[in-house]
Amino acid sequence: MDRKQEHEEADEVEVRIRGLMMDPVTSMPMIVLKDIAGDGVLPIWVGIFEANAIALEIEKTTTPRPMTHDLLRNVLRGFDTQVTRVVVSELKDDTFYAVIWLNRGGETMTLDARPSDALALAMRADCPIYVSRAVMENARLNANGNSTASSGELKRWLENLNDDDLGKYKM
Repeated sequence: MDRKQEHEEADEVEVRIRGLMMDPVTSMPMIVLKDIAGDGVLPIWVGIFEANAIALEIEKTTTPRPMTHDLLRNVLRGFDTQVTRVVVSELKDDTFYAVIWLNRGGETMTLDARPSDALALAMRADCPIYVSRAVMENARLNANGNSTASSGELKRWLENLNDDDLGKYKM
């Protein structure tokens, strides 16, 4: 691991996908990421097709032909390249950004990606998922500082999720 990657890892929080569900306020699919060492929660809204790709992997459903993220995983394997981690790296103008970290023959490479694609690939590659501390803090501040009813409702709803609520994604 190089010094740049070590520095970046110190500024990141490891998370797990806690669930995939429909946002009760917007009726849009969202992925809920949970800090594995704390109680931080980060919802990321995604499109229908991206949510379906993640739902298939959460449910370990196989398809007769490879889906896009399966194809990408297979191409990387074919080129002897490992996905070592994905990072939700930025939040700019209400848009999340992600980076996919790859290793091929000891050489580290990064790819810019949408978080939904990075997360779908991370699940298929069975690699760790991180969120930059700045993004987690920004999300926390927005949830606490925004006084609209919908953001307050969403914050309370996310805090009170239980295992029965999560993973029940219906299209």
